[in-house]
Amino acid sequence: MRLATFLAPDETPAGPMTRQHTGVVDGDDLVDLTDPVIGLPADMTALLTLGDEAWERAATAAATSARRWGLEQVALLAPVTLPPKVLAIGRNYAAHAAEMGAERPVRQLWFNKQRTAVTGPSADIVVPAVSEQVDYEGELGLVIRRRAKSVPAARWLDVVAGFTVGNDVSVRDWQAHSPTFTMGKSFDTHCPLGPWIVTPDEVGDARSLRIRTWVNGELRQDATTGDLIFGFDEMIEYLTTAFPLEPGDVLLTGTPSGVGAGFRPQRWLKSGDVVRIEITRVGVLENRVVDQPPAAPPPEPFLGR
Repeated sequence: MRLATFLAPDETPAGPMTRQHTGVVDGDDLVDLTDPVIGLPADMTALLTLGDEAWERAATAAATSARRWGLEQVALLAPVTLPPKVLAIGRNYAAHAAEMGAERPVRQLWFNKQRTAVTGPSADIVVPAVSEQVDYEGELGLVIRRRAKSVPAARWLDVVAGFTVGNDVSVRDWQAHSPTFTMGKSFDTHCPLGPWIVTPDEVGDARSLRIRTWVNGELRQDATTGDLIFGFDEMIEYLTTAFPLEPGDVLLTGTPSGVGAGFRPQRWLKSGDVVRIEITRVGVLENRVVDQPPAAPPPEPFLGR
């Protein structure tokens, strides 16, 4: 099953795309899970929070008479538009740790990305006015299906809704402001996700997925999830030892070597660039890079008459 969040035309096929829906991909269509025939929420986190009964309704939606939208009719959003948490692990590929001048980690190195950084699978990535050191990081994302605490490694899949493609966009000079990384990882638009959530049964062996990143058609990253230092089972067990994971949480599982910071000279993203990330059996993100628009001038003070 592939679960998506999307905007569809309001009222008529030619109307403005203003209404959010959740859906299940069926061929070239999206089956609308918010249709009264199915009656699920338009927000993915709310849908996941409803538990197994809602999950079963979504899984059987394609066999119902619920409204369908062609994929060409809609605008895909991040599958989870405002996750409760976005957590990312650093240096989880040995070659990436080496290119960043770091040793292979002996413990998992997690950091937080503010959830407001999340954006859609074809939305623009904005280069902020305060930095020119904006970098890409193609990653496989895990979306959490149910509240989970103290999960043993062997049961990691029990709490996972599925997989998505992510870009852990990084502002490298701001990342260095603090050992937590949060400031450099959380600028607006710096967490593209999508195009959907693919359930584990469709993905199959998650340790055999190829991750590739292109910038303007040039292949920069090419690896497989088999190269991970810490596996998905270890990640889930480690995190839930300390705190619960919740429905809709997103985990970014690490990036391979080939990021812009690893080149000499370093190769930062700039306005006009196009970043494409593809993960086998999961999907494709393709985001254009733009400069932050100039700030509007402050209003003239009112001095009276």
